[in-house]
Amino acid sequence: MGTDVLSLRMDHELLERLRHHAAKRGMSVQDYVVRTLMRDDFDQRFQTAVEETERFYGVT
Repeated sequence: MGTDVLSLRMDHELLERLRHHAAKRGMSVQDYVVRTLMRDDFDQRFQTAVEETERFYGVT
């Protein structure tokens, strides 16, 4: 199995929120993000967020 690299650019406020959530669970930010992406309900939650964003900006 190969590996890939995902690089993210985010503002300071979002990174601090991620650090806070990760610290509450005793995890690194990287581990927290990976664990979140691996959740069974991630695909559905992501799709819902996309749809809400599209409605907000009037895309759909």
